[in-house]
Amino acid sequence: MTLLAMQRSFRDWLVTGEDAAAEALGGSHGTAVYQNNYRTALVSSLAETFRRLALWLGEAAFETAAARYIDARPPSSWTLDAYGEHFSAFVDGLYADDPEVAELASIDWTIGQVFVGPDAEALRPEALAVADWETAVIRAVPSLLVMPIGTNADAIWRALATGETPPFPEPAKQGTALLIWRQGLEPVFRRAEAHECDVLNWSAAGEGFAAVCERLAASLGDEAAVTTAGTLLGRWLSEEMIAAVG
Repeated sequence: MTLLAMQRSFRDWLVTGEDAAAEALGGSHGTAVYQNNYRTALVSSLAETFRRLALWLGEAAFETAAARYIDARPPSSWTLDAYGEHFSAFVDGLYADDPEVAELASIDWTIGQVFVGPDAEALRPEALAVADWETAVIRAVPSLLVMPIGTNADAIWRALATGETPPFPEPAKQGTALLIWRQGLEPVFRRAEAHECDVLNWSAAGEGFAAVCERLAASLGDEAAVTTAGTLLGRWLSEEMIAAVG
């Protein structure tokens, strides 16, 4: 057997644990420790990435879900940091009647992605004094991600993170979304306000502040549109959510 063939056989045995794969290595006697280490490392990686979900499910239930995920999706990336990419969708299938489970997983995962996301210095308020508001486009920090949610998973997550008793799961208002971004080195999140996702989306598409106000005026009226857009802009500045205006 060539070295490459032996490496592939060992990989197959780690992933499947099948006797046939073990026989290709000369039998599984004395090698079970490697498979145990492999699975333990993957479960530990998932538990670290999805810490709030693990608290919500409990150790036994989380490890069962992790074990089933490992069987269904062996790692394919060079880094374990990417291994949980599909875990939220996977637990959604396992807990179809408990939608907060998948959303807790999504919050855990998204916060991790925001933490390692691109750096950008937040815009200072005095920079607005020289902006041409007829053409100026609001640019959010690149770490900002918008996550739609259908439950109060955000409140559950916060309670778990602070050691408080989490609330019972309940549906969120239709169209609810979380804004998740990084302030300095710290990932933060909150629920989006009314019209906030629309303004962010229009701005991300390159529409200037004046055009955004015109869009809002179609549903809110001129005065309310300007007030809403200005209020959002002020909040984003204070929360270090804007990278540039121009």
